[in-house]
Amino acid sequence: MQLVLIGPPGAGKGTIAEKVAAKYKLAHLSTGDILREAIARGTALGVRANEYVETGRLVPQEVLGAVVAEGLRDAKDFVLDGYPRTLEQAEFLSGLPHVELDAVVYVAVPEEVAVSRLAGRLVCTACGGVTNADDGAAESCAFCGSGRLEARADDRLDTVKRRYEVYVAETEPVVEYYRAAGILREIDGTGSRKAVFARVEAAIGPLVACGDDNR
Repeated sequence: MQLVLIGPPGAGKGTIAEKVAAKYKLAHLSTGDILREAIARGTALGVRANEYVETGRLVPQEVLGAVVAEGLRDAKDFVLDGYPRTLEQAEFLSGLPHVELDAVVYVAVPEEVAVSRLAGRLVCTACGGVTNADDGAAESCAFCGSGRLEARADDRLDTVKRRYEVYVAETEPVVEYYRAAGILREIDGTGSRKAVFARVEAAIGPLVACGDDNR
């Protein structure tokens, strides 16, 4: 089974992808992880991408697309999050010969919910675990037990609102692209993590029942 998770900042795509990967035995691939691996391995594409990362510039689609294609090359069954974010990227992904998406799960979250979640997000400085101030988080990480919890610099209120605006402008056309292709599964991303994941399971359950994950 090949899945893509899309949605605005604060939709919880990374957390959902991890749970989906574990439950359905899929590789969890995120753009950030693929980039970091390519850079760490020192591949030609990784070196090119690192030139942008080190200087704080956005990695252009010419490079990012090639890195993603390389990361997906040997992955038969996967859940991908963080890509695509633009219509150009969606079209590029559809053109890869080894990619045949079964579904694109769109986690829809209104702006006020997304902003609230991100503004209260805390990240462990040691393991990268993510929690939220609304969960009654302690000073230390609940995942590793030792890391310090801090707010991310790009989770400031003004930055979060801007990120949501960019999402609306760039990523919503991707939603319509996959809707037109007939593979979009839209779910309500509000509520508890448990409730949201139950909706994701309901959306992709028919694919598993039909055996699409064993092709």
